[in-house]
Amino acid sequence: MAESADTTIFTTMTALAEKTGAINLGQGFPDEDGPKLVIDAAVEALRSGHNQYAPLPGIPALRVAVARHQRLMYGIELDPDTQVQVTFGATEALASALLALVRPGDEVAMLDPSYDSYAAVVALAGGVPRPIPLAPPGWRVEAAAVEAVVSDRTRVLLVNSPHNPTGRVLDAGELDVLAGACRRHDVIALTDEVYEHLIYDGEHIPIATRDGMAERTITVSSLGKTHSFTGWKIGWATGPAELVSAVRGVKQFLTFAGGTPLQHAAVVALDDAGEEPRKLARSLAEKRDLLAEGLAAAGFEVLHSSGTYFLTADARPLGFDDAVALCERLPLEAGVVAIPISAFTAEPAERVRPLVRFAFCKRREVLEDAVSRLKAWRA
Repeated sequence: MAESADTTIFTTMTALAEKTGAINLGQGFPDEDGPKLVIDAAVEALRSGHNQYAPLPGIPALRVAVARHQRLMYGIELDPDTQVQVTFGATEALASALLALVRPGDEVAMLDPSYDSYAAVVALAGGVPRPIPLAPPGWRVEAAAVEAVVSDRTRVLLVNSPHNPTGRVLDAGELDVLAGACRRHDVIALTDEVYEHLIYDGEHIPIATRDGMAERTITVSSLGKTHSFTGWKIGWATGPAELVSAVRGVKQFLTFAGGTPLQHAAVVALDDAGEEPRKLARSLAEKRDLLAEGLAAAGFEVLHSSGTYFLTADARPLGFDDAVALCERLPLEAGVVAIPISAFTAEPAERVRPLVRFAFCKRREVLEDAVSRLKAWRA
């Protein structure tokens, strides 16, 4: 995985897409806007004078909306004033939490593969990332792997479900394994749930709902993925007041507060556009299937994805056992950008060496074009 100050794989591959004109199925951002209802609310907020600093915790209406969302969706009760913190996207929420909680030498356990910012921020905090390996094709959390990593030296367990990059949605049994390890070793859970509504089979279960976890879990989510506004960077962290206060204490020295008109629009997204994430999930499920069928026809072995924006494909049937080398060739030879799964691992591992991640959060015609290019390249 990249060092904390290195250019990310996403920046590198996006630049390659721009240079070559390749279709970018590497970075997970939609190429269509979210609901007009929410955009109109943002415009109205701009015109109504909501253009100065928001309060550090976030505007009160959005904190109330986040608390209401957690109660209605998962039965989690929150005080909007002390248990909800609005952030510049989920990434700032995660970074603020890790910088607040992790001291030099503290261990941070995390599922592996994992989103590349996790280990980078742990390193910035002086912590020691400890990967819990997930093995393809099932990517299940195994009790033995958790017990081998989580110990009394562990300060934070970083959980991501639905899981990027694999598309795995953790089930109740897996969450109970992780929760049990947290209780035994007095570990704080930090959970990234930005894809919480983009699930195609199974259900999303917040780890905060498992026994003994509400008092030791910081839950992070955002508007970007579930409503197709990734550029707005409106996220939030919720949990016990003392943990949210720690997040707030760091966040004030990062960005303090901002995105004020977009915070007002996010209230509409959470309160008045509840059907939108469900509509988006139905549309994405169709696109997942389209891309999966196309990748299989192009010769890849496709692994199942239950959520997120992403599919994983094994390149060995095409004669490639090194996904990095393949991803360097695809933009030039096929006109398609993808990301090697090894970019998300703590260290090179044979179990992921031939695996490639493709994003399907694109217009149908873009996916069809990408599939056609891959088929032609194979031929």
